[in-house]
Amino acid sequence: MGFATDAIHVGQEPDSATGAIVAPIYQTSTYVQQELGKNKGYDYARTAHPNRKALERTVAKLEGGSAAFVFTSGVIRLTTQFLAQWGLEFSFVDTSSADQVERAIKPNTKMIYVETPTNPTMIVTDLAAIAKISATHNATLVVDNTFLSPYLQSPIALGAQIVVHSMTKYLNGHSDSLGGAVILTRSADAEKIYFLQRSTGAGLAPMDCFLVSRGIKTLAVRMKQHDANGETVARYLEDHPHVKCVHYPGLPSHPQHAVAVRQQRGFGAMISFDVVTLDNARKVLNRLKLCSLAESLGGVETLISHPATMTHASVPAEVRERIGITEGIIRISVGIEDVEDIIADLDQALRAI
Repeated sequence: MGFATDAIHVGQEPDSATGAIVAPIYQTSTYVQQELGKNKGYDYARTAHPNRKALERTVAKLEGGSAAFVFTSGVIRLTTQFLAQWGLEFSFVDTSSADQVERAIKPNTKMIYVETPTNPTMIVTDLAAIAKISATHNATLVVDNTFLSPYLQSPIALGAQIVVHSMTKYLNGHSDSLGGAVILTRSADAEKIYFLQRSTGAGLAPMDCFLVSRGIKTLAVRMKQHDANGETVARYLEDHPHVKCVHYPGLPSHPQHAVAVRQQRGFGAMISFDVVTLDNARKVLNRLKLCSLAESLGGVETLISHPATMTHASVPAEVRERIGITEGIIRISVGIEDVEDIIADLDQALRAI
């Protein structure tokens, strides 16, 4: 079946009890046992519930994995502030440079974790090249595919063993639910993740699973419009006299444009652009009317933010500067409104500079 068909039907079968085309929300904490030692596959909602299992089937299918598990959320602080206290070590490098990745590998390296494109600088990593390095060193390659979604990029087909998503973003697509997903290709990894999910109580609740499942049904049509609008807005911004530079893989001027063309099926709707100073950024953001000043991304509505003081405010200033998150950088998640209206709003806001 095609992608759109799978997004609508896999894990989304009509309710067997009533025939309802949309399966109900199983808002229950426990399940009655038929008799001692026998049940219908569910016993306690922390362990599993029908809405979670349905969503996990859908996400696994779309990413080409053998299993998936959905969680409440996940952030970088999990690595730098939590896991580090248990002795885990992390090296942060520019993964768009295969040489830097190779040099950063140590004898105890077990995993290479890649976000592509990166947030918010939109740097693209050649996944096939990094997959070769990870295979050579027997390391697991994990790819964050949030910005493009499985509709526009397939990391597993390019050599990744694990894919992760912030489902809050494009998979849900409507800014009304939080969630994260881990998609796996190896049964041993799946067993470990499932143990973690049921033991920590971090599995996604029924209502959130229902909302993300509903959002995924329109993922294909939404991503087509996001992609088209994103490229149009990026080209407009690149030609604007008050914009120093635009970071968008779909532009030929992007340093990794050729890589993006090779491994992606589109360029998405995430853009960052530089208006040089914090004062300029403030003037633009405070004048917007249609575009909403808010954290998050991937919704049907256009969301715009200032990474240095919002999404990446907790990152030390010297680190932000080193990785290109300057005070003049604005990030925009282009929605699926009429693109002419989005551009008109940006145009009147940029006149404030």
